[in-house]
Amino acid sequence: MRFSLSLRQAALAVALGAAATIGGALVFEHVFGYVPCKLCLVQRNPYYIAIPLGIVAALLPPRWTRAGLWLLALVFLVSAGLGAYHSGVEWGFFAGPADCGGGSGAGAGNVSDFLNQLQTTRVVSCTEAAWRFLGLSLAGWNVLISLALAAVAAKAASGKSFFLGR
Repeated sequence: MRFSLSLRQAALAVALGAAATIGGALVFEHVFGYVPCKLCLVQRNPYYIAIPLGIVAALLPPRWTRAGLWLLALVFLVSAGLGAYHSGVEWGFFAGPADCGGGSGAGAGNVSDFLNQLQTTRVVSCTEAAWRFLGLSLAGWNVLISLALAAVAAKAASGKSFFLGR
């Protein structure tokens, strides 16, 4: 019984880590005013998948919890890849998507509507990091966080203990 509890705790920890990361991204966006680019928004998708997946995995029997943890590890490896790609775009190692410049969502309208939208639209490029801490952009931090969450999920799923003495 104790082992299945560790699986459940790991699944919940990964879901909580994903929720905290998304919460941080939303604070940067809505409190500090950092507008996300297209690649930033794409990087959020694995977290949106992982939060309910981690919760559901924690509620399932141990065999299925283990499978859910392996799936969470895979989700976060993909997330780390997305973050590495975006970091590479920011550093100029890769070309970003052609449409990564912050579309205005302008539909058909007259010229004055278009000009008004140009004045109020903030174009966000995928090639420029809006913020860096210790040399890493938010995309770079996403790589580290994703790898850590993948490691927690994979270690728990493999049956290895996280805590000394267990």
